[in-house]
Amino acid sequence: MNDSERQRVATVSRKTGETDIHLTLKLDGRGKTELNTGVPFLSHMLDLFAKHGHFDLTVAARGDTDVDDHHTSEDIAICLGQAINRALGDKKGIRRYGQAVIPMDESLGQVVIDLSNRPHLEYRVQLPAQRVGTFDTELVHEFFWKLALEARCNLHVMLHYGMNTHHMVEALFKALGRALDEAVEIDPRVKGVPSSKGVL
Repeated sequence: MNDSERQRVATVSRKTGETDIHLTLKLDGRGKTELNTGVPFLSHMLDLFAKHGHFDLTVAARGDTDVDDHHTSEDIAICLGQAINRALGDKKGIRRYGQAVIPMDESLGQVVIDLSNRPHLEYRVQLPAQRVGTFDTELVHEFFWKLALEARCNLHVMLHYGMNTHHMVEALFKALGRALDEAVEIDPRVKGVPSSKGVL
């Protein structure tokens, strides 16, 4: 099987005293989703991420949302990051870098990613509202940070401007999908791992 034919899919389960999560990610998918997160706004964002990244994503999560959405959102990000890293395997032939600038009405978001195996988050985002519906918007940072940590990627998330918090966050998740799709794409010109070090 050559690099372009390998199945890049991973399933991750995580059970703690706060959450119980089962997640499957297929990098070379069609944007199909089945999302039961218990956090409606996060489900909406994950659906956008998957559809714009052409990933197939299934999430079944139960968490202590009677307390708040923090643990569930954080642990889904952990599972998604681990699934990305596992699905990539040895990373041979990937483009490695990806970026996307996405408008959503009056908002403009940008995500740049390097699948470097060196976790880092640069988060240049200011959101005007503390909540979208019942969702605490400080969890957007928490989600991106845990995703970068577990996917072992260098992730830069920037909000250039906007007024509506829902639109702003939506632009970022769409940009994440598009940027990751570009970074994980197999480039037939790349032989082995795309690094002068010979390893990622």
